[in-house]
Amino acid sequence: MADQNAEKNYGGDQIQVLEGLEAVRKRPGMYIGSTSGRGLHHLVYEIVDNAIDEALAGFCTHIEVMINKDNSITVIDNGRGVPVDINHKTGRPAIEVVYTVLHAGGKFGGGGYKVSGGLHGVGASVVNALSEWLEVQVKRNGHIYQQRYERGKICYDLKIVGDCDIEDTGTQVTFLPDSEIFQETTVFEFDILMHRLREMAFLTKGIKITLTDLREGLEQQKVFHYEGGIKEFVQYLNKSKEPLYSQIIYCEGVKDNVQVEVAFQHNDGYNEVVDSFVNNIKTPEGGTHLTGFRNSLTKTFNDYARKNKILKDSDQGLSGDDIREGLTAIVSVKIEDPQFEGQTKQKLGNTVARGAVDSIVSEQLTYFLEQNPAVAKSICEKSLLAQRAREAARKARDLTRRKTALEGTSLPGKLADCSDKDPKNCEIYIVEGDSAGGSAKKARSRATQAILPLRGKILNVEKALAHRVWESEEIKMIFQALGITIGTAEDSKAVNLEKIRYHKIVIMADADVDGAHIATLIMTLFFRYMRSVIENGYLYIATPPLYSVKKGKEQRYCWTEEQRLQLIQEMGAGKESSLHIQRYKGLGEMTAEQLWDTTMSPDGRTLRQVTIENAAEADRIFSMLMGDDVPPRRQFIEQNATYANIDA
Repeated sequence: MADQNAEKNYGGDQIQVLEGLEAVRKRPGMYIGSTSGRGLHHLVYEIVDNAIDEALAGFCTHIEVMINKDNSITVIDNGRGVPVDINHKTGRPAIEVVYTVLHAGGKFGGGGYKVSGGLHGVGASVVNALSEWLEVQVKRNGHIYQQRYERGKICYDLKIVGDCDIEDTGTQVTFLPDSEIFQETTVFEFDILMHRLREMAFLTKGIKITLTDLREGLEQQKVFHYEGGIKEFVQYLNKSKEPLYSQIIYCEGVKDNVQVEVAFQHNDGYNEVVDSFVNNIKTPEGGTHLTGFRNSLTKTFNDYARKNKILKDSDQGLSGDDIREGLTAIVSVKIEDPQFEGQTKQKLGNTVARGAVDSIVSEQLTYFLEQNPAVAKSICEKSLLAQRAREAARKARDLTRRKTALEGTSLPGKLADCSDKDPKNCEIYIVEGDSAGGSAKKARSRATQAILPLRGKILNVEKALAHRVWESEEIKMIFQALGITIGTAEDSKAVNLEKIRYHKIVIMADADVDGAHIATLIMTLFFRYMRSVIENGYLYIATPPLYSVKKGKEQRYCWTEEQRLQLIQEMGAGKESSLHIQRYKGLGEMTAEQLWDTTMSPDGRTLRQVTIENAAEADRIFSMLMGDDVPPRRQFIEQNATYANIDA
């Protein structure tokens, strides 16, 4: 009966139209990607992007970002100030339209901005919609204008709240994210904002960006100002590596209305780090501008090598992979109407960008190589070595492949596999040592949990040549156990996850310094050789407890020193001597039952998922901590030693 009524009542009035910014509040993920910490920080980037657009247009030189005491954010720029005159289409002040109407701004219809970033022009209004309150002040025409909004609704008409010099212009936006929307967290992390703002400063030559944390106990400030732009960016990323040559190769120009900027330098490592940007927006999946850069690199170096007899006519040409071994590069283009593949701007689609980058880089790089024969020779020689190593690695790698589905061939002898064969239900614990492996095998749920014990510390892949990596028995065993192979139909070097056997890969190491080192070595392996495992969200770290606190029959566990002190108060009335406290040095010290209760039971454990927020920054950190160059690592340790809690 109810269904019949529903059917009768289904008419025009049942079609819901989300007016104004209600659509954003109903479906925030469509506009900012998610309502997690990542989406929260994205709000800041949207407001800063507007200020950066003013800088790109030549009107802004300084941007200030402040995390206020109440965890609100203030962004101040010295640009032209958002227009305050009446928008004739709406009959309302332009500033009000910008902050309350989707798809309103100076980026549509031309005239306002030649190039701009921002998320499809919806930035300011989306931030307003997802904030508990937002207040904007504009200095323009010798006056200070102000308007306030709450959850996207206008609190009062635009008003003049003061005067200023006629030359003094700019915009100040303060907002407090809405805890109704951001239920996971509304607390901003200084480091996350710092990495992104540093990136923006590198990409906008000459802009000064100041980030200040005003929260009690967290007070700090960072200033980013790079006259060298992306050349300094490459320098920064290569800081913990040994450059192959001192110069940063730099190409810039305009072709077909596309502004192109490219900077790169090779180092003596084996990993390629190439970051691409369009109108200062990162394109993690690359696109036409990156394709143009790679094509020009391959073509120019092969032409040079053959012309200068480094390659004989009968020799096989250098592949793009060979030339880009140890390359750190930034590719940045500015384009009037960028076309992206997908809503989230992951990949550039404009075909004109490919030709523009290819042409400018080919021409200027050819000239550079002719002028700098020593640099050209060192790159070509490194590429030839890479070619030989790649061939050796291919042969070694082929040995690691499983013959078929996982075709009934044997899995590593040490692997205690689970009975369920659906990867979505299965998880594997990678543990160090047979004793910990033994406890884990006894503790596990046999249906869904597999155990792979390793023999001590695995090879540090950051320092090893590729063929050495593939010759390592421990590493071959990890690949075999996981069902991961190298090579797809599209790319012979790509990681193939088609036959992956587990959707949770858990690193379980001792809760001490050695354990942390082993976990870091395993993470380095995944980051360098199986990055897509991390990108798909399959890699986790287990967190075994540090202490067991026992009084009579009652036993509780602590994961931090603070928890231990708290339990002493709760269970022992402040007297440590009245309790039996055990510090777990290794997993092998726990009984199977204890290991299950604290670390392996889906109901009681804490797993930390390994994610990559910023691939270029992650690459820099891995190179610094795990590479050959000691001074940057020493500097890092000295700077961070005060935060370390080392329990010897």
